[in-house]
Amino acid sequence: MKIKNLKSFIVLALLAGLFATATSFSNNESRAAEQIESIISEPTYHKTISINGVDVFYREAGTGDKPTILLLHGYPTSSHMFRNLIKNLSHKYHVLAPDYPGYGRSEQPSINDFEYTFDNMAEIVEDFLDELKVDKYSIYLMDYGAPIGFRIASKYPKRVESLIIQNGNAYEEGLRDFWIPIKKYWNNKTLENGKALEGFHSHDGLIWQYTHGVQDSTKISPDNWQIDERHILKEGNNEIQLAMFYDYRTNVPLYPKWQKYFREHQPPTLIVWGKNDYIFPSDGAHPYKKDLKNLEFHLLDTGHFAIEEKGDEIANYILNFLDKYNIK
Repeated sequence: MKIKNLKSFIVLALLAGLFATATSFSNNESRAAEQIESIISEPTYHKTISINGVDVFYREAGTGDKPTILLLHGYPTSSHMFRNLIKNLSHKYHVLAPDYPGYGRSEQPSINDFEYTFDNMAEIVEDFLDELKVDKYSIYLMDYGAPIGFRIASKYPKRVESLIIQNGNAYEEGLRDFWIPIKKYWNNKTLENGKALEGFHSHDGLIWQYTHGVQDSTKISPDNWQIDERHILKEGNNEIQLAMFYDYRTNVPLYPKWQKYFREHQPPTLIVWGKNDYIFPSDGAHPYKKDLKNLEFHLLDTGHFAIEEKGDEIANYILNFLDKYNIK
């Protein structure tokens, strides 16, 4: 082959390779766009329903003919914490995320007219599901969502298709240093001991809850604590938060009951836990291994509100986990 022809051959080969690469990239990009489009194609609806005389706000996405995932938020937040997760799940699942009374956009009855207890919050969520005629569901339990969800799951074990636990406690091993002043309040409910807890939902306390233990705090939107502050600063809400702190003591005696539920019913369970959480450290995650056989376990390098920094990762774990157990 002559040099001139050899050069032409090389040029043509390079052009062909570039064209193939560009075509492949275009196809991959197109497929990725189709996947993204399929994920965001289900809109999130923002609704309010009256439950036991209280207006309960909730987010709903996906259609009712799909398996339901109930998302139960923690303190001191609301269903807003699930805004991105809802989008990532709703193309395959029917997703419901209510705000508890006194949180988010739900009504805040006077503390004199409404029992701000975990028993009552569980009853509200239970009646919410009944009102929407949802009798089978997976539950995402986070922080306060854990004692609320475990009450429902242990009461209606046949309704629960799976558990997804994210920094939600059911073992005394998980009540470490953060809980020392709260336990002091349990043992001696005084104004002084209550005042010491108010810092947790102060402006700086809210920022700390969202940013402590994360890898990159610039990934955490300030909208989170600003939205939380909107209901925290309502008149009477501080007293509501203290009432919930005090009532948390009622959860601890129920731990053995919930652990028995795990052992006897063996619900498929996914743990996706922010391991740097100071509120619910990973000490509380490991004991689940003792009681649950159908368990998938992941510790994530982030803090309390793990879905803020690891949301896509958690969504993928959930989708793969539910698919594995044929919940689809």
